[in-house]
Amino acid sequence: MKSTANALLNRIEFPMLLAGLVIAGGLWGLVELMEVARSTSPHAFDTEILLAVRHAGQPDSPIGPPWLQGAMRDITALGSTTVLVLITTAAIGYFLLIRRPGTALFVFVSVAGGQAVSSLLKHEVDRPRPDLVSHLVNETSLSFPSGHAMLSAVTYLTLGSLAARFLPNRRTKIFVLGLAVLTTVLVGTSRVYLGVHWPSDVLAGWCAGFAWAMLCWLAARVLQRRNVVADSE
Repeated sequence: MKSTANALLNRIEFPMLLAGLVIAGGLWGLVELMEVARSTSPHAFDTEILLAVRHAGQPDSPIGPPWLQGAMRDITALGSTTVLVLITTAAIGYFLLIRRPGTALFVFVSVAGGQAVSSLLKHEVDRPRPDLVSHLVNETSLSFPSGHAMLSAVTYLTLGSLAARFLPNRRTKIFVLGLAVLTTVLVGTSRVYLGVHWPSDVLAGWCAGFAWAMLCWLAARVLQRRNVVADSE
């Protein structure tokens, strides 16, 4: 029994183990944050952070220089449906042009699946947008989880992990994946600064998005071994 367990552990690659831990941690965090979102009153954690990015006693006045508001609007657009659809469509078109229909289908299913999960969670929790501070952009959908945060993670990490398979060395792989993570973090942070999400909404979006992206990465590993998804070869 012990030898079987040792043999199984030896076959599990560290990246796959790390992906499993990210999925488990993401799901745990999402469940915990759902309880926060369902509370009848905002959690102190949420209110303190939202007020921290506003001048004291001025909920309509965000901190920072005037140009920062414009920069945050530009950053938040990187997680908008329009931009993510354009990026995903471009990636799908590229894979079709190089005759990798399986990879193109995988990208579509990964991103569309993430969108479906985000919509289901929004309707399940049914949390309104924060009214503690003014909104610097107009939003009409439900608040939990942050779709921008979740779908940024799903899209950029999925495409980043596929791109990393073709890169020549570990340094460039880390750079691409790090850029995907940084973009996701910046998009989520901008949602809090703009006042359109509680911090717990963004954290939940990251938890769900990272978990979904890692699940897709594991699926890609299996499909690559079956030559369905493009490999580095």
